[in-house]
Amino acid sequence: MAMRLRTLLGDHPGTTALKNGSIGSDLVAFDFAQYSPTNKGFKPMVREGAFDVSEMAIVTYLMAKSFGKPMVLLPDVVLARFQHGYALYNAKAGKLGPRDLNGKRVGIRSFTTTTGAWLRGILANDYGVDLDSIEWVTFEDAHVAEFVDTTRRAPAGKQIVQMLIDGELDAVLGEKSDHPDLKSLFADAAAEEKAWFGKHGVVPINHMVVVSRRLSDEHPDAVREVHRLLAESAAVSPAAPRFSRDEMQRSLQLIIDYSAQQKLIPRAYAVEELFDDVTRALW
Repeated sequence: MAMRLRTLLGDHPGTTALKNGSIGSDLVAFDFAQYSPTNKGFKPMVREGAFDVSEMAIVTYLMAKSFGKPMVLLPDVVLARFQHGYALYNAKAGKLGPRDLNGKRVGIRSFTTTTGAWLRGILANDYGVDLDSIEWVTFEDAHVAEFVDTTRRAPAGKQIVQMLIDGELDAVLGEKSDHPDLKSLFADAAAEEKAWFGKHGVVPINHMVVVSRRLSDEHPDAVREVHRLLAESAAVSPAAPRFSRDEMQRSLQLIIDYSAQQKLIPRAYAVEELFDDVTRALW
């Protein structure tokens, strides 16, 4: 009988075949939890170990690792994207570019979001922004309960994009909007992304997949099968993220470095440390 695994996995191009049952296994079966959006399930995974297999934001995983949470990374990317298009300012208040953010009020859903960490790394390292000079305004706490958040919390009931529209924030990270007053912080986001890729050779990873340490320790064959199924599901979708080992290494190392720089984690890990003996052999 197949081992049933409590699973959190969003609807992505690379997970469709797995979730709709067109790819299956005699070894494992998935009981999919329903969270919308999927990131609402990251907190119960980190805090309670709610799933055997879970999609996970990579910065949340790095932070969870730093606090010894019992989970292990698989080399399976389910969401990756360039980040420059997820930063907005209110043009009614005057033109604002990335180099103008020093000393400004910047909103972000949570200080620890992966998109936020990527964008802050880009702002600091490619545009010389002093992240410590910014007044960060947040709306949610971190998935990892032990993280001490020193940002200013927005008043209860306030919405991030509306605060930007109302002039209560100078810019926001991690958001998109078609409001006519709101413009991209990066004047030509697509061109900036192309130039950034030319410089770094990195496609930013947002979400990967983790398994519980117990599953990896006690049922390594099940973990190997989960990876096989994820890889097979991704292979049949032309829109699924594609990463060679070197490409994944570069992306992971850069977000590790950004996360350490931003004090989200206590030190910069080597990429190999994110895996255990079972999952490292799958990479």
